[in-house]
Amino acid sequence: MTLSIGVIGTGMIGTEHIRRISQVLSGAEITAVTDVNLDAAKQVAGDLPDAEVFDSGQELIRSGRVDAVLVTSWGPTHEEFVLASIAAGKPVFCEKPLATTAEACRRIIAAEVAAGRRLVQVGFMRRYDASYRELKARIDSGEVGAPLICYSAHRNPSVGESYTSEMAIVDTAVHDFDVTRWLLGEEFTAIRVVPAKQNSLGGGLRDPLLMVVETESGVLVNVETSVNIRYGYDIRGEVVGESGAAALAASSPALADWRERFSAAFDTEFQEWIDTASQPIGPSAWDGYAATVVCDAGVRSLETGERVAVVLGDKPALYEGTPE
Repeated sequence: MTLSIGVIGTGMIGTEHIRRISQVLSGAEITAVTDVNLDAAKQVAGDLPDAEVFDSGQELIRSGRVDAVLVTSWGPTHEEFVLASIAAGKPVFCEKPLATTAEACRRIIAAEVAAGRRLVQVGFMRRYDASYRELKARIDSGEVGAPLICYSAHRNPSVGESYTSEMAIVDTAVHDFDVTRWLLGEEFTAIRVVPAKQNSLGGGLRDPLLMVVETESGVLVNVETSVNIRYGYDIRGEVVGESGAAALAASSPALADWRERFSAAFDTEFQEWIDTASQPIGPSAWDGYAATVVCDAGVRSLETGERVAVVLGDKPALYEGTPE
């Protein structure tokens, strides 16, 4: 059976996912699109054989032509569309962030719990990258012993003029937070963010940043963001355990951007979502919430220079077993 997907948001990431679903993957088709810029949505629909353009995300979600919803719109709109999808009983894939505040994420969790089943998957694609999956397998096998320290680096050659110092946490390091939660299988309890010597090429940004995040068992996770490093897009990771260490498979540091580094991971992520959309098994609403809470704490730490607690509260039974 072919999954009919409606896409809310036809900007860069939305059109990239539409291309992926339409031309690369199997088992799904794009049957509906919408965007705040309807002309852009109509242009995208013109290249699809059977896609209808809707005036709003709410109309798209209600359409009988839509089995599942893909949300790639502006972050502050995510809560509205995810909640509407849950109310309609339709699986929804939401690119990060799940929502822009912890309170909004909690409302999504409450709606999903009330529905009695998981419908939401959040777009944390690193979990689908082959090198990260290999690293997790090595950790889970006990090869390195009990993890003690985790290193994660996220380097960009440059960022746009609208990029802010806080975005290094909420837009960039958020992927490092999620993937290390997943690698280690435990939650974070505190974070401290320390600006390094300022990069003179950064246009006044507080860049690079070094973040020290603590887990429930006491593992220290060191996250580096450096977003004006010029030489290329470079993702690094290593886990040091009691009896060994394991690192991500090496890749060329001369990659241009995230699309080049994670294209295959996006393919795997969406194919697995298409195959399991009725009972999603990927990153959950709880994972989206946990990432938002640690980001919020990280921003407070950047502002104050202090160690800030990460307080999640009780996890509903619906999400027991995550992070996996």
